[in-house]
Amino acid sequence: MFRLVHDRGIARLTLDRPDARNAIPKAGWTELADRLAETATSDAQLLILEGAGTAFCAGADLGDFPAMQRNPPACADFRSAMRAALDALRDLPIPTIAHVDGACYGAGVALAIACDLRVADRGARFATTPAKIGVGYPQEDVHRLVALVGPGRAARLLFTAQSLDGAEAAEIGLAEYYEPDGGIEGLAEAILGNARESLIELKRAIRLAAEGCRSDPGQDLRFDALLGGEEVAQRLEALRRSG
Repeated sequence: MFRLVHDRGIARLTLDRPDARNAIPKAGWTELADRLAETATSDAQLLILEGAGTAFCAGADLGDFPAMQRNPPACADFRSAMRAALDALRDLPIPTIAHVDGACYGAGVALAIACDLRVADRGARFATTPAKIGVGYPQEDVHRLVALVGPGRAARLLFTAQSLDGAEAAEIGLAEYYEPDGGIEGLAEAILGNARESLIELKRAIRLAAEGCRSDPGQDLRFDALLGGEEVAQRLEALRRSG
């Protein structure tokens, strides 16, 4: 259900199950991890995650849930497959953008917040809905949600299961951009205009900082290597020529 296309430095990963509002079946989480592994070994500089049709992702496919009733191993397998895919998205070395238009519910929100940036279109609707069907939310995803919006707003989203639009999502920090007219080309082009290895180092630095790390010897070595590298020389020369 995932369609991966590479074009001019962008890996565009589309949830392609519009008849089910891009709900992800149990087997889909393994497929997602596989597509992300392909992207990690490519020369892509940016991943854009989006949904086909009128939804971003309606969440996990509820049709799989009856088979997991009173079957603890099946529940654990589902949770593990979902965790592996979401963590693979989080750990992708290049920048990632969730382009949200339409419904982004339940596990769809977990998918979006595993990305580095979220862009909400006019039609975006966000809702964290596990309590509606009597389940919880994986702790890792609650942690990411709280880190983005704070504990009070996370409580509001999780306790009420109510939806909010793209403008409010941007207002509370669930999305970084609200683009009512759609399109993320400007953001993508701005990222593509920068050095790939710099983006990889900066993404790692942001994650370390979010985890409370103030300094890191590995990052120091990467800084030194990039500063003394050929990419800097070429870009400085290009700036000199353009100036």
